[in-house]
Amino acid sequence: MEVACVPIRPWHKTSYTNDRGECVEVAEGPVTGVRDTKHRELGALFFSSSEWQAFIGTAKSA
Repeated sequence: MEVACVPIRPWHKTSYTNDRGECVEVAEGPVTGVRDTKHRELGALFFSSSEWQAFIGTAKSA
């Protein structure tokens, strides 16, 4: 069964935006959405809370 989930909070740019404009936006809620600010029309990737926490934990330790 497929369940549609939509982030609750509005999209915001991450704090790791660089001076070349390479950045992503994140929206949080029951799922976390991530999208490219230059190509919003391509949609977003959505992650469960456990997937997102695993990603953040790995990124911080890299």
